[in-house]
Amino acid sequence: MAETTLAGVMAELAQLEDPKARVVNERHGDDHGVNLSRLRALAKRLKTQQELARQLWATDDSAARLLAILICRPKAFARDELDAMLREARTPKVHDWLVNYVVKKNPHAEELRVAWFADPDPVVASAGWALTTERVAKRPEGLDLAALLDVIEAELKDAPARLQWAMNHCLAQIGIEDAALRARAIDIGERLEVLKDYPTPPGCTSPYAPIWIAEMVRRQHDR
Repeated sequence: MAETTLAGVMAELAQLEDPKARVVNERHGDDHGVNLSRLRALAKRLKTQQELARQLWATDDSAARLLAILICRPKAFARDELDAMLREARTPKVHDWLVNYVVKKNPHAEELRVAWFADPDPVVASAGWALTTERVAKRPEGLDLAALLDVIEAELKDAPARLQWAMNHCLAQIGIEDAALRARAIDIGERLEVLKDYPTPPGCTSPYAPIWIAEMVRRQHDR
């Protein structure tokens, strides 16, 4: 029954394949052609199925892995299982969804944050920074934010792209959340100029930290 279910779901994913969507996704480093709204609709119909999620992940197909993330039970994964899954996540979307939809909800999130933060693989380290940014925003107690700014100041400019993006997000989050460190965070952003010229669609906030910080603080004050 499980094998038939997996085969059936993979057949549905194949039917959802759209060449135009694949072209768009591949521009961002993602190797699938499934519209994410349709993928979410399929996940909603399947509901939570942990065993099927594990089987979908094992296919090494990006669309199947995204679906697995949507139908899994985040708290059911062991620490080492999540560590292996992150290292297997080949594409940005799978990596980001795994961290945001699964790891952040797992009881081993803090342990993994610390381990990944120091990992020599910059893509793995970017997950550690993403979890650190989450803590800055929601539970900063116990974090040395000034020390984080020291690391960002020293390493952000020359960091590989995925790691740089995650570190820059942390820089902005510190500036948004901590009024005492805001001026320093803005100064670091202005001097390093990381993502200063990033193309930003109308109505969206620039990822350039000084602009990002200023806009989010303005919104907080307007509430």
